[in-house]
Amino acid sequence: MKLCRYGEPGAEKPGLIDADGRIRDLSGEVDDIAGDALSASSLDRLSKIDPASLPMVAGDPRYGPCVGAIGKFMCIGLNYSDHAAETGAAIPEHPILFMKANSAIVGPNDDVVMPRGSEHTDWEVELGVVIGTTCKYVSEADALDHVAGYCVINDVSERHFQTKLTGQWTKGKSCDTFGPTGPWLVTKDEVGDVQDLAMSLDVNGKRMQTGSTSTMIFTVTQCISHLSQMFTLHPGDVISTGTPPGVGMGIKPEPVYLKAGDVMELSIEKLGSQRQTVRADQ
Repeated sequence: MKLCRYGEPGAEKPGLIDADGRIRDLSGEVDDIAGDALSASSLDRLSKIDPASLPMVAGDPRYGPCVGAIGKFMCIGLNYSDHAAETGAAIPEHPILFMKANSAIVGPNDDVVMPRGSEHTDWEVELGVVIGTTCKYVSEADALDHVAGYCVINDVSERHFQTKLTGQWTKGKSCDTFGPTGPWLVTKDEVGDVQDLAMSLDVNGKRMQTGSTSTMIFTVTQCISHLSQMFTLHPGDVISTGTPPGVGMGIKPEPVYLKAGDVMELSIEKLGSQRQTVRADQ
C-alpha cells in the first residue's frame, strides 16, 4: 500500500495511490497520514478498503511530505561502507546519530533552497524508515514490528555549515527545505526485503549516486534497536538511514556542489522518485 499527502503546504490531505498510480482521497477514513493512523491496526484497516470506492483526486496536485506531524527526524551518518571509504572516514563502531530540524521537511518535488552564502550544498539519497508504533528497548528481532513503512529522503547538506562552523552536523543538515520526504509511504509488506533496494541520484541528468541498501553498515533493524535503547521512538518518527557513495564532497580531485538552477532526481526501488530544482535564498 502506498500512502501519500497531497495539496498545498500546510493544507495537505491524506491519500492512497491506486493500481493505476492515481491519488484516491482518504480524508473520509483518516485525518492525516500521521500518529495513530500509522499503527498496524490502522494500516490493516486501510489495506482492506477498495481504492475504487474512494474519491479520485483530479488534476496533478503537489505531493507533500508523506508523513504528517513528524516527531523526531533522526539521521544516521556514514552508514554505507562505500560512502565511508569515499570520505576517508573510519567505519563507525556504533550508528552515528544527528538530528534534522522539522522545519527542513518539504515535499518530494518542492524546490531546495540554498541558504545565503552557501557554496557547498550537497545531495544524499537515503532510505527513510517511518515508525508506526511506540517502542523502547526493542530487540533487533522485533524492531520491524514497529515500522509502518519506508520512503525516499534527500538528506541535503551544506558541508561548510556542517564541518566548519563549530558544533554538531545539525547546522549543515537543518537548513529550510533540506529534508524532501516522499512521494509515498510504502508499507513494509509491499517493500519486502528492505536490505536489498537499489538507489540512485542524478544531478542535471548525470548519474552521481548508485547504490543499494545491502551495503549498509548498520541495518534498519540494528538502527531501530540501537536508538530505542536511549529514547522512545513514537509513531511518526522518521529515521533517515544514510547514503551510498557519490556525494559531491567525495568527488576527486575537487568536490562538486550544487548551484542555483541544478535539478536533482533521486529514486529508491519500490519507493518512488523525487525531483527538486535548486534555487538560492534571497
